[in-house]
Amino acid sequence: MNLQTVVNVVTAVLVTRVFGSDAIALLRRAAAMGVRVGVSELHRSNKGGGER
Repeated sequence: MNLQTVVNVVTAVLVTRVFGSDAIALLRRAAAMGVRVGVSELHRSNKGGGER
């Protein structure tokens, strides 16, 4: 676990503590968006004509 991951987790916990359940919903959406971006990047790199 690197320092940036620790900072992200601590920030998420603090935001959840301050804003409550609304923050949890926003964090879930942000996580889902990050996953979608990662998956689309994987698909894009596979279509680029990599190794065969």
